[in-house]
Amino acid sequence: MSTTESLIKAIGDNPLPPVDQWNPQLCGEIDLIIKADGTWLYQGTPFTRHKMILLFSRVLKKEGHQYFLVTPVEKVAIKVEWMPFTIIDFEIIQQAKPVYRFFDNCENSVTLTEQTQINFSHYQSQQLPIIQIRKNLFASFSRSCYYNLLQTASIEQQNDTHQVCIQSNNLNFCLGEFSER
Repeated sequence: MSTTESLIKAIGDNPLPPVDQWNPQLCGEIDLIIKADGTWLYQGTPFTRHKMILLFSRVLKKEGHQYFLVTPVEKVAIKVEWMPFTIIDFEIIQQAKPVYRFFDNCENSVTLTEQTQINFSHYQSQQLPIIQIRKNLFASFSRSCYYNLLQTASIEQQNDTHQVCIQSNNLNFCLGEFSER
């Protein structure tokens, strides 16, 4: 049975299968890379079928610093340049208090309600915000989405440092900081 057939059989109709409960032996590595811009490549060629990206994204697992595609019986290593997901859009839900909801390139959505959901990651000599999609899997922000998000942010001064922040669910989230020189 091919890896793809094994994935389809293992997933069935489950939106997010229990990959954290699957611990098969490593079967090797496949030439699949998720680029920093969210492009998925197989043997150097971009995926043309978005449904394949969605299928593989549902069985993505991270152990330590390594990423894997897993089923109950197979585990193959893949490469991820930076983050496996990319935030491509967001909306502000107007409830009693504004709440941000983010959407990524693999049809995941995450509502920003807890302080631990936004972190920073070092990439290309910069500290950039990332957002948790599930467990230890994070998404970076596409450039256009990040610029749109900055338009909704406020700037808060603390001594000589300015923080760019958004408020969601009555919590303050820092997206970056800069100093006046």
